[in-house]
Amino acid sequence: MSAARDGDSGADRRVDASGTAAVKILSTVYVTDHRAKVGVRKGSLTVARESGNTRIPMEGIDSVLLLGRAQITSDALANCAARGIRVASLKRNGALRFACGGPMGGNVHLRSAQHAAAVNVQQSLELARRFVAAKIRNSCTVVDRWSRDADGMLAATLRRRSLQIRERLGRIGAARDGDHLRGIEGDAARLYFTCIGQALSESPLSFAARSRRPPRDPVNAAMSFCYGLLTTELIGGLDAVGLDHQVGFLHRARSGRPSLALDLAEELRPVCDRFVVTLVRRRQLGPSDFERVPGGAVYFNDGGRGRLLDRWEEHREHAFRHAALERPIERWALPTVQATLLARHLRGDLPVYPPFVLS
Repeated sequence: MSAARDGDSGADRRVDASGTAAVKILSTVYVTDHRAKVGVRKGSLTVARESGNTRIPMEGIDSVLLLGRAQITSDALANCAARGIRVASLKRNGALRFACGGPMGGNVHLRSAQHAAAVNVQQSLELARRFVAAKIRNSCTVVDRWSRDADGMLAATLRRRSLQIRERLGRIGAARDGDHLRGIEGDAARLYFTCIGQALSESPLSFAARSRRPPRDPVNAAMSFCYGLLTTELIGGLDAVGLDHQVGFLHRARSGRPSLALDLAEELRPVCDRFVVTLVRRRQLGPSDFERVPGGAVYFNDGGRGRLLDRWEEHREHAFRHAALERPIERWALPTVQATLLARHLRGDLPVYPPFVLS
């Protein structure tokens, strides 16, 4: 079992989001051994496990992701915080246990504008509408691509479903409040999830319906795990630009909930879903990558989780054309790009927030 994985080479990479400051992106270290313990020694993180120890220089690290019961010492946490290295822990189903980092970036005026927008009913609703609209548009784009890969009746069914999902876009402007908007989003999501099952109809893993707490089948387990990875990336992007990741517009405030990260995740969930479906259809994930525990929950086993993380890092290198920016943006950069665009809107530099829409 691999205890730590470098996300990339550690070389400096920069993204300029339409005139915004460049952001330095380095490596992500994944600690996947449940018995591993992360410490620090002479400028390096140490990963202690039964099979031996690993040392990783801290200057090449952007974030550390602990999976399952992996632990980290207080000294290692303090050193990571001092260097601005984000540390997050995920449960085995991908749910976020905790996330921490260095001092928050940005300034108090930006966060004041964010909090004011969150309590302004109309402004909050307008932002929530844009998150939901982007999610529905991206869902349709993903379903359309699945339909082009299909034949005969399946292709026709997927095209019909895409039109039904797209019809929900016309209802967003009439949403009276957040509850009404969430109802529209939920209605579109139910239609969309039937398409995932249809897209996997000839694959080794089937999908009948979305199940989360806990996931009841391998596809749901993979989707939940990827959503957790995405949420931790978005928390890092929001913290980097100085936004409060717990104060959102679509998701209600709840103690400990990263509501704004979940808001931005809506735009990117269809991208995660397509990633999972592609892995299953290519037989890069299969039944042997998962385990069922007492009570019926399904989770990745150690080998499956490692394979997923390898593919995830490759996926993060893929460039997607950003419709609003009219140019390709690599997936690893999207969380920071969208956080930056949202910050510019809240500061008044952009009249509307431009969500990520697949083109």
